[in-house]
Amino acid sequence: MFGSFGWMELVLILVIVLIIFGAGKIPQLGEGLGKAIKGFKKSIHEADAIDVTPPPSDVPEAPTQIAQAAQQTATPVEAAQQIKQG
Repeated sequence: MFGSFGWMELVLILVIVLIIFGAGKIPQLGEGLGKAIKGFKKSIHEADAIDVTPPPSDVPEAPTQIAQAAQQTATPVEAAQQIKQG
């Protein structure tokens, strides 16, 4: 990987990184890079598990509940009459 870079180039890159990020940020950058590589490797080797079951809130209501709700709602004519009276 570092075959084309000599030790002087690597030292120069390290000095530039230290100047840009500072000595305090280098461990945080290394930790973040390590976690990213670990997550990438894990996702490659892990089988794709796709959950196709809908969440409980997406389950349609029972037909009796829908029919009851339809009976309780007012028709547009009844709603207009209630507005005029109110």
